[in-house]
Amino acid sequence: MEVTEHTGELDGQPVFWRSAPADGAPTLYVHGVPTSSDDWIPFLERTGGLAPDLPGFGRSGKGGQNPYSLDGIADFVERFLAMLGVERVKLVVHDWGSAALAFAIRHPERVERLIVCNAVPLLPGYRWHRIARIWRTPFLGEMAMGLTLKWTMGRFMRPAFARPPPRTFIEAAWRHFDQGTQRAILRLYRSAPESSLERAGTDLSQVTAPALVVWGALDPYIPPSFGDAYAERLPGASVEHVADAGHWPWIDRADLIERFAAFLGDT
Repeated sequence: MEVTEHTGELDGQPVFWRSAPADGAPTLYVHGVPTSSDDWIPFLERTGGLAPDLPGFGRSGKGGQNPYSLDGIADFVERFLAMLGVERVKLVVHDWGSAALAFAIRHPERVERLIVCNAVPLLPGYRWHRIARIWRTPFLGEMAMGLTLKWTMGRFMRPAFARPPPRTFIEAAWRHFDQGTQRAILRLYRSAPESSLERAGTDLSQVTAPALVVWGALDPYIPPSFGDAYAERLPGASVEHVADAGHWPWIDRADLIERFAAFLGDT
């Protein structure tokens, strides 16, 4: 399918998104940190749907007034769908895209299908990984951002993959890693002590749509046990662990794109 690019304005800020034709409810793809809707281009080509750049990322607005928080992302998803006149979606979330699960909890009737992929746990027991702890620390986080170069980004992201990622993946993340995105990342992580993540997911069981949890087992940031925990909390969920994949499992295993498409298209 042909993927097209769009720009608009939402809450006085630019918003960028990609789309491709879809039958029925479109799939809404929600990316994480530090990437953008670039992640989802091969998925859109296969399934159609919508993939916005979240506020602070990619080509969307990066103003300091944006609420960079879990609830802020959930509010953005709700307003973005309202702007496009979309009522029901199939939802795919990765990494910090799990904040869109707060939208699903508010409106479970609007979610037809759900895929959770190596997503920040809205669950008990999670502890932030080392890089996140640095970002959450005032001054230290700012220093880390200021010292990040293209090669250091590649070095720090390398452990997130089972094999060296394509150079184009790192280049795409680096291309948008400006001061606005750095500020968004710091504020996002600092808005979320582990206890707030757990509270946000208290009512996950209300999301009863058929769900698939896909987890790259070599993820250095979020242990596979949280994939199982998501599947236990979501009533309609099953879990698939991918032994030879990391935090972005479809980069290590391109066949997962077809697996996602099969689940999303299953009626």
